[in-house]
Amino acid sequence: MKRLLGACALLGLLAGCASHDIDPRGYDKTGIASYYGARHHGKRTASGEPFDQNALTAAHPALPFGTRVLVTNLSNDKSVVVRINDRGPHTRGRLIDVSRKAAQQLGMLRTGTAKVRVQGLGD
Repeated sequence: MKRLLGACALLGLLAGCASHDIDPRGYDKTGIASYYGARHHGKRTASGEPFDQNALTAAHPALPFGTRVLVTNLSNDKSVVVRINDRGPHTRGRLIDVSRKAAQQLGMLRTGTAKVRVQGLGD
């Protein structure tokens, strides 16, 4: 029993050390974007900074914090550069959650979601 608990503890430690970050260089994906705003404003993001719905930021499940990406709304060709500072989206099938300000610039406030292209930018 002690060996089993020890093995479980070791596996848990190793899993916690594993990085889920992906290399932003060459990142180019198409999918559904949504946005989050007033309900989350001021709450702590996964990066530790407070969420600001008026900043150009976004949540992505794996891109490293601080990564800048170009998000393009494929229905109207409007684009915005956002900085990844949170984890999400937490809705299955979504690629990225952008701040309210970014959603406004993308022209997706009324619809709430949009098909987008997300491209990693160099430093």
